[in-house]
Amino acid sequence: MLYVCTFLSHYLFHGDQECYYQDDLRVLSSLTKKEHMKGNETMLDFRTSKFVLRISRDSYQLLKRHLQEKQNNQIWNIVQEHLYIDIFDGMPRSKQQIDAMVGSLAGEAKREANKSKVFFGLLKEPEIEVPLDDEDEEGENEEGKPKKKKPKKDSIGSKSKKQDPNAPPQNRIPLPELKDSDKLDKIMNMKETTKRVRLGPDCLPSICFYTFLNAYQGLTAVDVTDDSSLIAGGFADSTVRVWSVTPKKLRSVKQASDLSLIDKESDDVLERIMDEKTASELKILYGHSGPVYGASFSPDRNYLLSSSEDGTVRLWSLQTFTCLVGYKGHNYPVWDTQFSPYGYYFVSGGHDRVARLWATDHYQPLRIFAGHLADVNCTRFHPNSNYVATGSADRTVRLWDVLNGNCVRIFTGHKGPIHSLTFSPNGRFLATGATDGRVLLWDIGHGLMVGELKGHTDTVCSLRFSRDGEILASGSMDNTVRLWDAIKAFEDLETDDFTTATGHINLPENSQELLLGTYMTKSTPVVHLHFTRRNLVLAAGAYSPQ
Repeated sequence: MLYVCTFLSHYLFHGDQECYYQDDLRVLSSLTKKEHMKGNETMLDFRTSKFVLRISRDSYQLLKRHLQEKQNNQIWNIVQEHLYIDIFDGMPRSKQQIDAMVGSLAGEAKREANKSKVFFGLLKEPEIEVPLDDEDEEGENEEGKPKKKKPKKDSIGSKSKKQDPNAPPQNRIPLPELKDSDKLDKIMNMKETTKRVRLGPDCLPSICFYTFLNAYQGLTAVDVTDDSSLIAGGFADSTVRVWSVTPKKLRSVKQASDLSLIDKESDDVLERIMDEKTASELKILYGHSGPVYGASFSPDRNYLLSSSEDGTVRLWSLQTFTCLVGYKGHNYPVWDTQFSPYGYYFVSGGHDRVARLWATDHYQPLRIFAGHLADVNCTRFHPNSNYVATGSADRTVRLWDVLNGNCVRIFTGHKGPIHSLTFSPNGRFLATGATDGRVLLWDIGHGLMVGELKGHTDTVCSLRFSRDGEILASGSMDNTVRLWDAIKAFEDLETDDFTTATGHINLPENSQELLLGTYMTKSTPVVHLHFTRRNLVLAAGAYSPQ
């Protein structure tokens, strides 16, 4: 092993090596004694997992012959012992094709890692059809409007009436039943959908920016509710702050003694239980003992999750604005947390290199997703809630099956730690952003990279698709929001059997064609992006004076 380090530092640690491995090589070149290896994380990673190199059979035979002719047996032994050589038949890849896929701490993903079947389709929800149909009949009297609703519903890949052939079985994982309030919210959502702006290259969304002033570099997380009524911020001073962004103020439930006096049968009981004396635009939640790095509202807006450097995830009630549960499982900072689109389940990821799946009524995690070689920086649920995506400082993105905890996709190609993830509304595609300033697009079904968006000059912190999936918005530490043409990016994808088998992707250099607009802030890194139900973009960040 020491020979490996000496070999790396003397032979490879110079200008011939790709720039994206320089940091790894710098760490390895400092290891010159046996004692240095103990406790070194990078060394441990290389010793416990083989670096994956994907090459054609012809190239492999040439390499083997060259080393044997030169009698470099030690190097050949190192290659066999520490590299996993993934050999494919056919033409070798071009330099551009190789560069697109490499860069992670453990090399490329093995091709077999992306072969499992993934149910990327959306679940249908028969329960909500009746109220929506009733609304269609008795709602607008103009005959044109109900007809308009249905195509819109299909285009967003929203919960459809027909079973999606790529969808998982409806009962594959247990999901919470819809409450009456959830059904009402879905009806409201459909009403909003009829007023939604259809976006495209000729119709770009307006962007409303929420700037946090006097945050003293302390804003570390942001989330917005699905109906865009509340915004939450996590701060370096250990607090979570919740604002109402509508005229409706935040109110707590009355004390127990006052609640006993209320007529529980009255129609407006939900209004009567709220205490007007507590009404305010802002509520501050105290409980964490370290910076708050992740925040996520539940779909029904009754709860808020927050994750912190203190190693815990907390569940807060938005009725009483108090902490209900502290989930302890991570021993180190928890960088991100997110609720499932159906509520009840949530995921967290942290410095301990694992992501955990939880249910709100369980103290212990239901699944532990282990496999990353460095911190799990960001987590995201698939729209059908059967899968979780994680982005890591090991420069890979993994997709995990909630049912059994298996890793079903490994995506490599980023040249720096991954900080943002988002799924397309139809569940087919994933967009990822990293410190390398690039946004990569992935076809989940085929397990292939299908696009690369270049333009940002710093870490991409936030990504979000529009409600109909036509526009991808990206927000960065370079103080800009960029809008990209998602329809064009995903059309005419080359996903034939050969491409899938070999990973011979040909990425078009079309970032400039796909870029629809760049919007600069004065001096505010973009921490969060959100599309409202009518496709207005809400962006948020803390002003940082130069």
